Amino acid sequence: QVQVVESGGGLVQAGGSLRLSCVASGSIRSINTMGWYRRTPGKQRNLVADITSGDNTNYADSVKGRFTISRGNAENTMYLQMDSLKPEDTAVYYCNAIGRRSFGLEFNKWGQGTQVTVSS
Repeated sequence: QVQVVESGGGLVQAGGSLRLSCVASGSIRSINTMGWYRRTPGKQRNLVADITSGDNTNYADSVKGRFTISRGNAENTMYLQMDSLKPEDTAVYYCNAIGRRSFGLEFNKWGQGTQVTVSS
């Protein structure tokens, strides 16, 4: 009923840039928080950055100064601008959205993931 879809991953060289996009759709009354998480082989999925409806942002220490999270013109969209990419940024990136359904109950949805690969 509520779906989250990411796009924008790809293969880039170290020092390059990528912009990830996320769109949430379905029976949504409001979205309170949207965030990006990433998972590397053998490791747990970890927070990269998130943003609230009030534009408060949080970043993992490893990406501060290089990544920028923002909300799009539509409130159900979100972007992650990734600059100065490093090989250690290689991971599957997941979009997460937390909010309320049209009938009032909270939802917590994840996208399918998009692969980001940074070559040295």
